[in-house]
Amino acid sequence: MLIWICTTCLVILFFCTILYLWNHRDTPPGPYGLPLVGYLPFIDTTKPYETFSSLARKYGSIYGLRMGQVYAVVLSDPGLIRKVLAKEESTGRAPLFITHGIMGGHGIICAQGELWRDQRRLTIEWLRRLGMVKFGPGRVNLEQKICLGLNTLRKDIWASAKDGHSFDPSADIHHALGNLMNDLVFGLQYEKKDATWQFLQHLQEEGVKHIGVSMAVNFLPFLRFLPSTRRIISFLLDGKAKTHLIYDEIIENERKALAASTVTTMENGCILRSFIKEASERQKAGRSDALHCTDTQLRHLMADLFGAGIDTTFTTIRWALLYVTLHPKVQRRLREEIEQTVAMNEAPTLDDIELLPYLRATIAEVQRIRTVVPIGIPHGITKEITIDGFRIPANTMILPLLWAVHMDPVAFPEPDTFKPERFLDEEGKFIVPGSFLPFQCGKRMCLGDELARCILHLYMANLLFCCDWFDIDEEDARLIDITGQCGITLSPPAYRMVFHKIKH
Repeated sequence: MLIWICTTCLVILFFCTILYLWNHRDTPPGPYGLPLVGYLPFIDTTKPYETFSSLARKYGSIYGLRMGQVYAVVLSDPGLIRKVLAKEESTGRAPLFITHGIMGGHGIICAQGELWRDQRRLTIEWLRRLGMVKFGPGRVNLEQKICLGLNTLRKDIWASAKDGHSFDPSADIHHALGNLMNDLVFGLQYEKKDATWQFLQHLQEEGVKHIGVSMAVNFLPFLRFLPSTRRIISFLLDGKAKTHLIYDEIIENERKALAASTVTTMENGCILRSFIKEASERQKAGRSDALHCTDTQLRHLMADLFGAGIDTTFTTIRWALLYVTLHPKVQRRLREEIEQTVAMNEAPTLDDIELLPYLRATIAEVQRIRTVVPIGIPHGITKEITIDGFRIPANTMILPLLWAVHMDPVAFPEPDTFKPERFLDEEGKFIVPGSFLPFQCGKRMCLGDELARCILHLYMANLLFCCDWFDIDEEDARLIDITGQCGITLSPPAYRMVFHKIKH
């Protein structure tokens, strides 16, 4: 009996191996891994981007590997990434448990096909109405919203920085930035100690951590039944349900306000209001695409826009403050540039940013040296394609390895050195190299890139303007590990700063 079982297992394993090799003929080179789990056991869970970068050095700028049930192709050449992500066939989402099993393909981050195309078009249109444009009156309105948050942030920092005390500014920054996104997405803002707001912030912060930790579940869904993993999945599902209950109340209040005609199209516009109006118009017209504007889709879309809008920008600002504080020469040059360009008693504006090339270069260098999403946002191949002579099967996950691109010593000499000057030409003008992809690229590149740029530049310029100097205790500075903590995003460690002579 035992011999029969062993023989059967060997035969099954043999045929599975033959099937695997046949399905992966003419595919890119790469490591084989182990049966069932593939290469997952060999990926550094704390720094997965370094594992993938090491494989890129061995197998080249395109290679393939199996991670559990998912076959992935990793790209580390910027030209190749642009070429592949520009294809319609690469606009799908990878078959991951978190995106499909938990989010159900709703929203905009996890959506694909007609739903994704429709929702992306609408969202870009709505963001432009809210001021996400390079010119025009709408941009002025957006700037005013950003500056309202900055005024709140400046007061909070001023209150915390009295007598030269060191403190962690993260909570103050998160509150100001979060309320900006609350305004743009929901058309409302919260007081700092509001219980609902504190709960939503907690869910977002913990959710980002847990999704990163539970990476293996994406590729081996059965792991969700293990006790440790089950707790994480339960937290995510419970957090999603509670968040949606809060959203339902906000949605209902907005519908009542619209029905009572107490708001106008131009008054305090937001994504929520635009979505509700669009859904109503489609339903009244009996359009088939009304199915794209359900309440389920609305809840996920708002969560995506709010979460993605905060997490990456908030993380970049924290990295920027840390790097500028740890590099006094850079900070001194930034302050000199601002003093020479901005009027003494007027805070920096978006018009000033164009005249601050070193500030723009510094932020770009922060985005390069600590790429917020080092492995990039995974794409899914909807139909078999060929890349550089290699066959890429349908349902393949495409990983644009931005860390390897931004840390390439050929494109960026001494990549581990913080050098904003690499983004300036000989005349001192800001330049963007072709190997710089902070917002990814292609048909699914970050749709809020212009909004993120506005926030990053205004926040850093105003924080530099509102005080005389940033500092970190010398002993604390020695203990700071700038490697970062990798979840969905690469986040900096907690740190405490001293803001000298804050201008209230």
